[in-house]
Amino acid sequence: MKTRILFVDDEPGILDGLRRLLRSYRNEWEMSFASSGQEALAIVAEQSIDAVVTDMRMPGMDGSQLLNELARCHPEIVRFVLSGYSDDEMIIKSVGTAHQYLSKPCDSDLLKAALSRALSLRKLLHEERLLALVSGVSSLPSLPEVYLEILETLRSDGASLRKVGETISRDPAITAKVLQLVNSAFFGLGRKISNPADAASLLGLDVLKTLALSAGVFSQFDQNKISTSDFSLAQVFDHCIAVGLLGKRIAASEEAESNLVSECLLAGTLHDLGKLIIVNEYPEEYARMRLMAKGEGMSEYLAEKEILGATHAEVAAYLLGLWGFTDSVVEAVAYHHQPGLSSYAEFTPLTAVHVANALEGAAQANERTAPCAGLDMSYLEASGLADRLESWGRLRESARDSRK
Repeated sequence: MKTRILFVDDEPGILDGLRRLLRSYRNEWEMSFASSGQEALAIVAEQSIDAVVTDMRMPGMDGSQLLNELARCHPEIVRFVLSGYSDDEMIIKSVGTAHQYLSKPCDSDLLKAALSRALSLRKLLHEERLLALVSGVSSLPSLPEVYLEILETLRSDGASLRKVGETISRDPAITAKVLQLVNSAFFGLGRKISNPADAASLLGLDVLKTLALSAGVFSQFDQNKISTSDFSLAQVFDHCIAVGLLGKRIAASEEAESNLVSECLLAGTLHDLGKLIIVNEYPEEYARMRLMAKGEGMSEYLAEKEILGATHAEVAAYLLGLWGFTDSVVEAVAYHHQPGLSSYAEFTPLTAVHVANALEGAAQANERTAPCAGLDMSYLEASGLADRLESWGRLRESARDSRK
């Protein structure tokens, strides 16, 4: 079955240009074109649409209103903005409902690659309810103390971008959302930003204030949503940050290029965000998963697969892919428990995150750091990296000692 994509723009010339530009993809895509938000909603009501690509400034129903309606009624649809306008107000209005932002004029290969990549990620989640759930996520609840600290800092007269950036880096949920925004095409950076402190500096205080105070992009986690008392968001985030830092140290020890080192840090920091999505949206199922894992002596991610039909790794990877994170970060998050599913037999962010996650998990359980049950030795041997485990384990020990 062909992928169904709907393009929305009030300028006939733009729609005609898209028809010509994308004619060579007719064998892969079934394309529809609408000249208004109202016409787009009518088409979506009659047809099954996989993705919508819309302009923002249109008379009547503008792009942000259309995206809001699509997110409310058809959350499973992948939502792209393709616009020639980049004012902050327009970006803020769509930040909660658009998955990605592309700028006009847009090269046909770039547009096709972005859409194809986002849609191909659906293979990670096979159930329609999960596709709709994750596609509908506009923000990830954060630690209350971090959220309140950011608000307090932004409201102060002497707000410091450096301090805001440092605070954001302590919260993987806010980090993910800020990086989604700063890496959008509207900012025209031409490079991927992976450091939340750099992202805060590039966005500036005005945009960050609007995001935090009025856009509803940041929110607090409600511990009362989950009945099990042994779940701690702070512990999840502490583990994520520890894995990110260890992954960075592992990559640096391998003399990896600086951009790969940064991606190891980012992928490790974000690798367990799927747990937050599941516990926030399916608290009862999450409690059952933890009980199953403990009662049957199985890993939590296998219990997730049994009850939910997908693991926290797959859930997070799908969301990060929709938000435009790089393939290497998405892959590291998706397969950090099962790296053998990757097609790469070399050192990548997946290697660093898989090893760092296993070593940190073993240390938390008071097990020996190496070897440990969480490691996929077949993957490491195929990558020619199994002999590096001892030195990587020492990196973890030295990091722990430095924090004492």
